[in-house]
This record gives sequence, structure tokens and C-alpha cells, in this order.
Amino acid sequence: MKYKTRFLLFFVAMALFHLASNFAHPVTPTIIQELGLPDYMFGLMLAVMMIANFALSPSWGNINRFISSRESLLICCVGYAVAQLGFAYSTTQAGILFVRLLAGVFIGGVFVSMLTYVVNVAEPKDMAKYLTYSATLHSVFGAFGYLIGGVVGEFSIRATFLLQAATLFVCGIMFRLCCVPDAERTEKVSIKELAAKSNPFDAFRDGKYFMNTAFVLLFLVNILINLGNTCFDQVFNYYLKDQLGLTSAYNGIIKAVVGFISFLFNMTLCLWIIRKADTGKSTVVLVAVCTLASLGTVFAPQISVFLSCGIALYAGYSVSVPVLQDMVATRADPAQKNLVMGFYNATKSLGSIIGSLLAGFLYAIHVKLPFVLIAVVYALSVAAAAGYLVYCRVGEQVKC
Repeated sequence: MKYKTRFLLFFVAMALFHLASNFAHPVTPTIIQELGLPDYMFGLMLAVMMIANFALSPSWGNINRFISSRESLLICCVGYAVAQLGFAYSTTQAGILFVRLLAGVFIGGVFVSMLTYVVNVAEPKDMAKYLTYSATLHSVFGAFGYLIGGVVGEFSIRATFLLQAATLFVCGIMFRLCCVPDAERTEKVSIKELAAKSNPFDAFRDGKYFMNTAFVLLFLVNILINLGNTCFDQVFNYYLKDQLGLTSAYNGIIKAVVGFISFLFNMTLCLWIIRKADTGKSTVVLVAVCTLASLGTVFAPQISVFLSCGIALYAGYSVSVPVLQDMVATRADPAQKNLVMGFYNATKSLGSIIGSLLAGFLYAIHVKLPFVLIAVVYALSVAAAAGYLVYCRVGEQVKC
């Protein structure tokens, strides 16, 4: 199979994965209300999943040096499918939190392995473009996954989970068949050795081999924008159901609009930034746009203004992700790229953990309080991005 054909099939599998991984999100508020669970559960469930994602992301990056990314993708897609089936049949708070934790273990492996496959296998001239495609597929098909999940959820919540599990299983098979081996070591690795390499504490300690001021600032931006985006995403979904009385189908339609807008911006503005513009300056501008949009959600006098600001916030975030991803991957030493991308996903998850927890608990205090936090967090991300820009100009005297 030719190089471009393999990557085309890889991106098809990736699109299906992002589609399926979002089927359950629009029906989650309904599950919480039908089971009589407390309001903070909508944030706590995601936080539990992201804790596992955060803890094990560097380990998956390390593991993928010893087994191919395609093997990890198969294992993790199937594992995630099983966890979602568990979610479908869980009726207690403890049971739901357990299967969300299990899902986090596997979804972290999928995200890291998709990144490591691109940086390991893509030709240098294609890497930035393919990373942009990856982030775009995440935004676009994730949004359409909301739409499908929301519509199916109108008829049957359990059917949504069954469709999700089946699609995830197909994705795992597709990844295994279309990807080429990319492990650094070709000899077989024992289970004992692989378990040793999966120690999350060792994986985090290995960060000393590449960490510097530039990476600290980039990872800080990553934490902050994902904290803000996750907090907004969780509150936005629940706010539509709880305060505006909109069904899961409306939630899905709004996300589909977001996906379409994100696709247009990522295929035009984002690629132009990566190819032609100063990515450091562009990141400052993008997170500043997110800050202004988040302020709009706090002070919006009408529902239409609130929704418009929300869509602008989603669009700004969706463009900033591939730009930041490219900055991290470009700066990484080839020998450390798997570990660096594992850390990238870990810091993304860390932001999501904090954002989801704060979303739930602040919402319980006052429905507008999370939106205030989001504006503050994005303002801090502007400062961190500007700090990186200053470091590049003054500290390194190189183009960002």
C-alpha cells in the first residue's frame, strides 16, 4: 500500500474515531437528570476520565517506542469501546465514575498514538500539514459526533452507546490494517519489560531529557487553553439543557455548526499561519480572540449573542490547537518526539481535569461563575503565549 493511501485510510479511521468518541456527550446531561445524580457530576465524570488520561499519556508515548502505534491504537480503541458499554449499563454514581476512569486509560492511548504515528511516519514536508489535518478532524468530526449522538439519543440513550462501541471497534481494526510499524525497537518486548516502561512516574521523570523554558511556556499555554475550553464545553452543554431547556438534538445541531466553521478556519487560516505566518505571534492573537469571546458569554444580553460568542470561542480554540501542536512537534528533538507528544497530551488532559472539575462545582454555586473563570483563564493564556514570544525573541534570538 502506498504512503499517501495509508495516510488517507489513517485519517478516515481518525475521523470515525472522533465521530464516535463524541456520541455520548450530548446525552450525558439527560443521564445525570434521569438517574437523579447531583449537578456537579457532569464535570466530575470528565475529570475522572482525564485524570487517567493525564497520568498515563507520557507512558503511552514511552510504550510506543517499543510497540507500534498501530498496536496501541487497536488495544485502546477496543478497550475504550468496552468502557463505553460499561457506561451504558451503569446506574450508580460509583459505577459510572469507574467506567469513566477506565475510558480515560484507553482514550489517552488513542490520542497519544495518533500523534506519535504522524510524527514518526510522516515525511518532514508533510508533518505540519498532517498535524493540522489531525486537529481539524478532531474539531469537525467531534462536532458532528455530537449531532449524531444527540439525534440518536432522542430515540434511545442506550442505542447511542451501542453505536459508539461498534464504531470504536471498527476504528481499531482500521488502524491496525492501514498503519505501518513505527516502533524504535523491532525485536519482541516481554510483558514484564513493557509494564516497566509504562510506569507513569518514570515517564514524567524522563521529561528532564527535553524540558526547557520554551517547552514549559508552550505546555502552560496548552494547559490554560484546554482548561478554558473544557470548562466552557461542559458548562455550555449543561447550560443549554438546564437553563434554556434545549434537547440533546439542539446541542448536536449547535456543535455541527461549530464543526463546519472550524473546518473552514482550519483549512484556510490555520494552514496559512503554519506555512506563512509567525506562529508565536499568531498564538497570542488567537487566544486573545478566545478571551474576548469568553467575555461575551459572561455579559451577553440575549441568547443569540451568547450562542454567537460561544461559537466564536470554539472556533478560536480549534485554530489554536494545530498551531500549538506544530510548535511543540517542530521544537522537539527527533529522538524525543514520542515522549514530547506524550507530555503534550498529558498537559492537555491536565487542563481538562481542572476545567471539568471547576465547571461542575462553580456551576453549582452560580450558573454564570464558570463563564467568568473561563475569561480569566484565557486572559492568562495570552500572558503565557506572550511570554513564549518574548523568550524566543530575547532568550533565543530565533523565530518562533
